[in-house]
Amino acid sequence: MNTGDVTALSTETTRSSAADAGVDPSEIPVVILCGGMGTRLREASEKLPKPLVDIGGKPVLWHIMKTYGHYGFRKFVLCLGYKSDQIKNYFLAYRQQVSDFTLTLSDDHTPKYHNNVGDEDWEVTFAETGLLTGTGARLRRVAQYLTGPRFMITYGDGVGAIDVSAVLADHLKAGRIGTVTGVRPSSRYGELVTEGNLVTQFAEKPPQTGWVSGGYFVFEREFIDKYLDDDPSLMLERRPLQQLARDGQLTLHTHEGFWMGMDTFRDWTELNQLWDAGNAPWKVWED
Repeated sequence: MNTGDVTALSTETTRSSAADAGVDPSEIPVVILCGGMGTRLREASEKLPKPLVDIGGKPVLWHIMKTYGHYGFRKFVLCLGYKSDQIKNYFLAYRQQVSDFTLTLSDDHTPKYHNNVGDEDWEVTFAETGLLTGTGARLRRVAQYLTGPRFMITYGDGVGAIDVSAVLADHLKAGRIGTVTGVRPSSRYGELVTEGNLVTQFAEKPPQTGWVSGGYFVFEREFIDKYLDDDPSLMLERRPLQQLARDGQLTLHTHEGFWMGMDTFRDWTELNQLWDAGNAPWKVWED
């Protein structure tokens, strides 16, 4: 995507809340793309779909949903593909995995729960969208579940301290068809500042200077009908978003804080280290 074609809202502008605009986030569906194979994360995901790879013992998908839940979003549509049965089974057994319960093996084996740990105010739709389907095609295939005027969408493999209510507020204020969250991820390499052959500054993992897409999109419902087609290989990040930007219908929401995609084993290790140290910047929810 050519970020030069994206129209940005100034970070100096005071953002109105979605509530001020009369929009209830609990009624806006959040689409999460969960169909990828995670081939570059093979050490951690060889037996799992990528969204179930854990951070601190919880799937990265759970972390993403907790972020949205913190801001009042409760309706999720999961676009499933690779090893979709494991994602379904995780949620079907969700309460059993985290709650205390007693199981009497002489009756119908119905668990008797002793607490409400594991209760989430979530409504989750599990949609089979194909094994090798493109991201745009996956979105197209869940259109039947997106009946409202707008929806959110993100990827199932990255976390960030994203104020998704602010993303929605910027989208509503701009009045365009789409909004994308721009982030500045850290470089994987140290940056040298030099004068001749003298190194005057060594910066470990400095942030990139330009904006890149961090996902966390908002779209009006018309985006599906106008910019997506039935091509099973259609990638959201290519023709649809490129055309939306050329049409002047894509707003940039800027996020200067923490964001990290979990693309490699190195990323997975770093995210787990942050969580284990009690220093996970994306944890905006209360336990």
